[in-house]
Amino acid sequence: MLIVQAVMVSFVAAAGFGVLFNVPKKTIAAGGIAGMAGWVLYQGLAVGYEMNQILATAIASFVVAMISQLFARVLKMPVIVFSVSGIIPLVPGGLAYNTMRHLVGNDFFAATELASQVFLISGAIAFGLVLASVIAQVLLRRGPGARI
Repeated sequence: MLIVQAVMVSFVAAAGFGVLFNVPKKTIAAGGIAGMAGWVLYQGLAVGYEMNQILATAIASFVVAMISQLFARVLKMPVIVFSVSGIIPLVPGGLAYNTMRHLVGNDFFAATELASQVFLISGAIAFGLVLASVIAQVLLRRGPGARI
């Protein structure tokens, strides 16, 4: 089941958003691989090891950002080309939809609970992306003659 989700859902979704965002053709598969890796890691941690959903999202988004950094160096493209399409499978769109559905249905308690989950997951995604960017910049500065 995880293989079907990885290939059919996460890879196609990430690569599809790459096409939607009009990224160069040579980067579509790399963005799909980044999204697939993040989704497989998220599912493995959140479902397989029953880890907290927010922590699993932060770790998966960190891995997506590091893979995006690697692809950016190898393919000589901006990191954003890979990270935006790679992060799409982790975005809590279904939770945001349910939040609005409960809000419109005047179920404010459920809407507040779901909205807090959406904000925490979104923050975890941002945290993972920023942490990977900072680590990549620190590692790239180290080298012969580099100043810190």
